[in-house]
Amino acid sequence: MADAAISANAARNADRSPLPLRLAAGLVNRLVIIVPYLWLLFFFLVPFAIVFKISLSQSAIAMPPYTPVFDVADGIAAFFAPLRELSFDNYVWLTQDALYFNAYVSSVVIAGISTVLTLLVGYPVAYGMARAPASLRPTLLMLVILPFWTSFLIRVYAWIGILKPEGLLNQFLLGIGVISEPLVILNTYTAIFIGIVYSYLPFMVLPLYSTLEKMDNSLIEAANDLGCRPIGAFWKITFPLSLPGVIAGCLLVFIPAVGEFVIPDLLGGSQTLMIGRTLWNEFFNNRDWPVASAVATILLLVLVVPIMFFQHTQARSQEAGR
Repeated sequence: MADAAISANAARNADRSPLPLRLAAGLVNRLVIIVPYLWLLFFFLVPFAIVFKISLSQSAIAMPPYTPVFDVADGIAAFFAPLRELSFDNYVWLTQDALYFNAYVSSVVIAGISTVLTLLVGYPVAYGMARAPASLRPTLLMLVILPFWTSFLIRVYAWIGILKPEGLLNQFLLGIGVISEPLVILNTYTAIFIGIVYSYLPFMVLPLYSTLEKMDNSLIEAANDLGCRPIGAFWKITFPLSLPGVIAGCLLVFIPAVGEFVIPDLLGGSQTLMIGRTLWNEFFNNRDWPVASAVATILLLVLVVPIMFFQHTQARSQEAGR
């Protein structure tokens, strides 16, 4: 009752406040909502519209290497005239060449396998961090974030020195007598998986740790008191409650891994087929910006699907929590 009275008094005081203050408060509330939408507009929708427009153009030996080009200085009529030249020929071309389809499938498969491996490695790490003493958690969290203090490119190059035939890993295994000849790991899919798991492991650990750290440990104690074994308690209580962190971590790993270019190029060798390398070749080697833009547009649409699935899952979980 006291809380209700306080809320009613606050509402009456707000109604009695001067009109300029109420207008200012309303403007601030609207700005809080508008700013994120403006950010998405200028840094996502506008660049995407430009890329989509280029994908509907035709390649040309010019600068920029495509046509039509819109020039506002030529007037309104000259601005709308190139619209008639836009076509979906580049998208039709992508369906006729198996290279692009194979690149999409290979990228999704590699990203999916890498995401599963990252989850298998990251979940025990996050679980151990969440169950560690509270005094040690900040230090463990810092150790997870510590690789971000080093350049991503340098970290990938370091793996070349580790995985090459005369690298540190083979020298160590030869020294302890585990193998008799160097292993061929570099320029294989195994090296790509190692590079992706290492590079994106913090993106999996952090959301998992955030979810597991907030979990009520009394639920596990209650399950143990009722005769549930630790493994059963984990699969019936811990893992279901950590699903939001699992989904968030998987998306944070899967989405950038699909379009990854540096790791496949440095660790996978020239025979690795991924959509990121295909985009690079189309943009910089073939100078075919329209086709490359069409490839990028389809890739973006492919990545929107897991994002929409995550949002749908989050909305359902919030409704169930109510």
